Amino acid sequence: MVRRGFFLMHQALCLSLMFFVACGGSSTGDSAGSGTSTLLVTGSATATPRLANASAANDFDTNFSVVVQRGGLEVVSGSVTLKGSTTTALTFTTTGGNGHWEGAATGYDQSYELGVTSGTDAVSGVVVEGPDIHVITSPTAGASLDSTLPFTATWDRATAADTARVQAGDGGNAVDVPDSGTYAVTAGVLHADKDQARTNTLRITRTNRISPAGAVTGSQFTVGVINELEVVAAPCPSC
Repeated sequence: MVRRGFFLMHQALCLSLMFFVACGGSSTGDSAGSGTSTLLVTGSATATPRLANASAANDFDTNFSVVVQRGGLEVVSGSVTLKGSTTTALTFTTTGGNGHWEGAATGYDQSYELGVTSGTDAVSGVVVEGPDIHVITSPTAGASLDSTLPFTATWDRATAADTARVQAGDGGNAVDVPDSGTYAVTAGVLHADKDQARTNTLRITRTNRISPAGAVTGSQFTVGVINELEVVAAPCPSC
């Protein structure tokens, strides 16, 4: 009787777990979506922090940018949306010289769904589960570093993203690396002054991507999250 009761409890637990997995938790997972295979779509959702080394989703802002082409020509009319916890309708703009659809949302929802419609052409249901928020663990904010020596940048993340990008210095010097949580930054990357300390930004960007199934070959949708902090390059009389 005891063994029968244990079996029934075990069976109920398994069914409950199967139901939870089937219904999903907090993650929706990736989906290549569908479409008419007539649009070339290149889109991104990128979360940037409002404060150094942010760790909470509401400490980020997410910017959306989507380029849509049909037969080599920019698509300037229709509807382009990005859906996280809310749906953002993007606006076509030529700011910066290149036509694209843009928008923004407060916070970082991690999972975003892209939809594009123009006349009878469409791409829909394209979902990317973005990287979890990473925190830079080394060097610490405000650390004084010798620019003539290499240093190791480390970051804490739950799951590896498709790619990571490490950028140190005043700008440029971006390197795409595996999202291993550690990278050896070479000597000379930090910018230093001869007679005074100089602030540099260490920025780490992690990105996940998918190729939409219902779009023209070469299409891509990415979701990325950035975190950054400032370090100090010590004076370098010999530089």
